[in-house]
Amino acid sequence: MDTLSGKHAVVTGASRGIGLAIARALRDHGARVTLMARDAAALAAAAADLGGGTAWQTADVTDAASVDDAFARAGAVDILVNNAGQAASAPFSRTDAALWQRMLDANLSGAYHCIQAALPGMLDAGWGRIVNVASTAGLTGYRYVAAYCAAKHGLVGLTRALALEVAVKGVTVNAVCPGFTETDIVLDAVATIVRKTGRSEEQARTELAAANPQGRLVRPDEVAHAVAWLCMPAASAMNGQAVAVAGGEVM
Repeated sequence: MDTLSGKHAVVTGASRGIGLAIARALRDHGARVTLMARDAAALAAAAADLGGGTAWQTADVTDAASVDDAFARAGAVDILVNNAGQAASAPFSRTDAALWQRMLDANLSGAYHCIQAALPGMLDAGWGRIVNVASTAGLTGYRYVAAYCAAKHGLVGLTRALALEVAVKGVTVNAVCPGFTETDIVLDAVATIVRKTGRSEEQARTELAAANPQGRLVRPDEVAHAVAWLCMPAASAMNGQAVAVAGGEVM
């Protein structure tokens, strides 16, 4: 399990949910991990939970200066997992410019800022792994989340374009695209369905799980295992891919 020994991984949005599960999986494969998110207290608790001297740095991925400062403190990066993101729902007719920009900033520009900070060192070293946590919303459309879908489609496009640029430089760039996963984002979606439709929480969860042919929500550790695999030295032929982790929802 030490296939990533000697590698330094930075995971954004790492204080909980999918991000924390990814950090744990990378650590279990021998990587030294730095957690990044906005909430210092949550990061400290997550680092303590992981143990082993796990480092953390506060960073707002929507702010280039904040990202640059955090990465300067973290040091050279071998593996970057862009997991930070937000989801918000509204009919397109009620998607104002502020909501549109917030989804782009959190889900697309944040990854751009982090890649700008980490990629030069990877190119100098001749080795690197970048994994962008997108969504099945980056591969298909969903009602009432046009801004989120647009941002995640953009993230998949960024993944594919950058993968071609660095293909012969020892760096791979891939995306994982989870379906509805047991995270706070899905809890928020359940609460929204309950509030707007009058359905029970159980009915709302069943409705979301129905999108998955397996009839269930994805677990964070399942996404984490896919990310860890893409980071392995043996995965060097995996480049420019958008891997759906969704039970067959998107093929």
